[in-house]
Amino acid sequence: MDSNRRLFVGNLPFQVLERDLEDVFRAAGVVVSVNLMIDKMTGRSRGFAFVEYATPEEAAKAVELFNGKDLGGRPMTVNIARPREERPAGGGRPRGDYGGGGGGGGGYGGGGYRGDRGGRGDRGGGRDRGDRGDRGGWRGDRD
Repeated sequence: MDSNRRLFVGNLPFQVLERDLEDVFRAAGVVVSVNLMIDKMTGRSRGFAFVEYATPEEAAKAVELFNGKDLGGRPMTVNIARPREERPAGGGRPRGDYGGGGGGGGGYGGGGYRGDRGGRGDRGGGRDRGDRGDRGGWRGDRD
């Protein structure tokens, strides 16, 4: 595919459909395809699409006609799409990265997974940390 035939179209109203874009962009030439990007989780538009024309000249004409033009109360961003960047499979993280850690070691029962501190019960400030007396505190100066 000739990359100068493919356009990035951004700042779209979330209600716009692929057929709406095809109807608008047909004014510049033969529209080969329209791909509206949809959020996988919500099923809603992500607010941008790719429009492909039959020739690079038609795509250039579309940029001139539609960049900054209002569609549904929003000025569209229309330009020649950049080639797709190679990304690693599996969400884009390096293979050795398991994501963020959860909770730090922190001293009193820290660690665990995302705030799970184990069965420490009431974590309020009622703990007495005063004089250790003979309760088994550190005794570095005793034999």
